[in-house]
Amino acid sequence: MNPTSLKLAAADSEDLEILSSRLQDAAGKLKDFVWLPKQRRFAALLNRYRWEDAKGKGSRVRAGLHFDGVLDVKSQNVKQGAPDAVVALLAIKFTPNGRDEGSTEDDPGGVIELLLAGGGTIRLTVECIQAELSDLTGPWEALGKPIHDGDKR
Repeated sequence: MNPTSLKLAAADSEDLEILSSRLQDAAGKLKDFVWLPKQRRFAALLNRYRWEDAKGKGSRVRAGLHFDGVLDVKSQNVKQGAPDAVVALLAIKFTPNGRDEGSTEDDPGGVIELLLAGGGTIRLTVECIQAELSDLTGPWEALGKPIHDGDKR
C-alpha cells in the first residue's frame, strides 16, 4: 500500500460525514456495487477523487468501500440491467431509526443513503453504522477537477 493511502473507518454519523467528504465525486461502474446478503455486507469499488490533494487537475485512486450489518438494499432512479453504467457518488447520508418505544436508549440502526449524480439513490438499511474506506492503488492524474453547480469555472 502506498504511504499516502487513505484508510478510514466509520462507526457514527460524524465519521460517516468524513467518509462522505472523501468520497465526493467518486465514480464507479454499477457492477462494482455489490450486496452480499449472507455476509450482511454492501461493498463498492470506486475511483475516488483525492480532494485532499486537489492541485491542478488533481488525482484519483482506486478505493474500496464497505458497510457491514446491512439488512436490506434498495435503489431508486438507478438504471438496472446496465452493469457497465458509470455513476458518480455525491454524498453519503445517514438517517437514524431513533428511539424504540418504551426504551431509554437510541436504536443505532437506520438508513444510509448513497446519493448519486442525476438523482439516483442506493439505500442501505443497517443495524448500525459500520463502514470502512481504503485506497487500494497509488494515485494517477485525474482527467479534470469535478465541477458542481455554483463553482467558479
